[in-house]
Amino acid sequence: MVPPGEADRSEDRVRGALAERFPQALPGLDSYAEILRGRGIEWGLLGPREGDRVWGRHLSNSLALSDVIASGLDVADVGSGAGLPGLPLALVRPDLRVTLIEPLLRRATFLELAVEELALGERVTVLRARAEEVKEVFDVVTCRAVASLEKLVRWTTPLFLPEGELLALKGVSAEEEIEAASTLLRKRGLVAEVLEIRAAAMTEGTRAVLVRSA
Repeated sequence: MVPPGEADRSEDRVRGALAERFPQALPGLDSYAEILRGRGIEWGLLGPREGDRVWGRHLSNSLALSDVIASGLDVADVGSGAGLPGLPLALVRPDLRVTLIEPLLRRATFLELAVEELALGERVTVLRARAEEVKEVFDVVTCRAVASLEKLVRWTTPLFLPEGELLALKGVSAEEEIEAASTLLRKRGLVAEVLEIRAAAMTEGTRAVLVRSA
C-alpha cells in the first residue's frame, strides 16, 4: 500500500504536469476533480479509496486521448459513468462537441449536474440510453472500463461507421482483446491497432485500441 503522504505527492506531481500541459483548463479540471472526490464517491460512481487517485488514475488516463482526436469533431463517450474520459476531454478541448451516453439514471443525473457545474452545457450533452439505442453517428466514439473490445465493437459500430473511429482505453489487455475480437473485426471490415499514449510528461502512459473501417 502506498503511504498517504507519498500518494499526496504523486497526485500533486500529476496535477502539476497536467497544469503545465493544459494551463487554460486547470480551473475546470480542479472543479471536476472535486466533484469526483465528493459526489462521485458519495453516489458510488468511484470507489471510496479513489479520492486519493483522481488525478493519477482517472484524469491523466482520460486525457491521454487528447492528442489522438482531430480538431472540431463530434465525440460520443459510451458508458460514460462518472464522465470519463468524456468530461476531461471536453474541458481541455473546447473545439470538441461531446455526447455522454449513459443508460443508468443515477449516473446520467450525476453527469447532468457535472455538466451544469462545469459550465459545459453549450458543448456537452448527456444522453440517457444504451449505445445500441442511439441513432446518431459520430466522428469518434470513446470508452473506458466499459466492456471487452468485442462487445464494444458490436455495440458501437453503428455510432461511428463508415468514416469515424472507436478509441477504447484498454491498457495491458489491448493485444489480447484485439485477438479475441479478430473474427468479428474481419466480418465487419474493420482494422484495429494499439496506440501508446500519454497525457503529459511525468504522467503514466496508457494504451488505447483504435478501430476504424479497413
